[in-house]
Amino acid sequence: MKIGIVGCGNLGMAILEGIRKAHPDATLIASRRNWNGKQANHPNTFYTESNDELILKSEILIITLKPYNVIEFIQSHSSILDPSRHTLVSAASSITLREMQEASGKQIDVSRIMPNTASSVNESMTALTVGADNLNRRGELIRLLGSFGEIVEIDEALMESATILGACGIAYVLRFMRAMIQGGVEVGFDVVTATRIVSQTVKGASELILQNGTHPEEEIDRVTTPKGCTIVGLNEMEHSGFSSALIKGIVTSYEKISK
Repeated sequence: MKIGIVGCGNLGMAILEGIRKAHPDATLIASRRNWNGKQANHPNTFYTESNDELILKSEILIITLKPYNVIEFIQSHSSILDPSRHTLVSAASSITLREMQEASGKQIDVSRIMPNTASSVNESMTALTVGADNLNRRGELIRLLGSFGEIVEIDEALMESATILGACGIAYVLRFMRAMIQGGVEVGFDVVTATRIVSQTVKGASELILQNGTHPEEEIDRVTTPKGCTIVGLNEMEHSGFSSALIKGIVTSYEKISK
């Protein structure tokens, strides 16, 4: 399968790197204006500033353009989009499957994904909605997306919610980690050591939930003892609005993307 990545910015490069690590033999073609020449060399990865060239050489087109550019891209290249060859996979929020197909003017296969930048280290959480699939590529898409992380198939109506929780969520978690690191420095660690401790702690907390299948509160109960330092810290955070602020941030982001 020849995979084209259109508009290869931060997310596009993360996807490219994730696929390349998992499938070194896959042919990848990436387009972007004004390549800076710093892209990594790989015998099966090609870079171009021409979207026409990318389309003609690809079969699955992963579109990682800004949402306001997606429809224009599809419309302006409709003459070379081939329903018997191409599958369009959009990573843009708010652009529906129906809008993509109407923009093409053809009965072309369309799907939507929402990965996150952890694709580059093969740890993405990618939401997938498969629309028209006349070329029967659903299985190939799942294998492809699974190569750079976990996948959850969802109804298209939940795609904006998935964007907030999974894609924006990377930033939320990193901001939490930054605050923990700053706290670690305040109680005596240098920033490198604090970063190492916090990073592994967050990773370990995630694995507890994933491997044990438990609710976070169950794991919290395991480390909170009567009159202990953990419960005192948690209560202070809650008194300061920790959970409320996080929930409000998620809802505010959703309200922004849903307008």
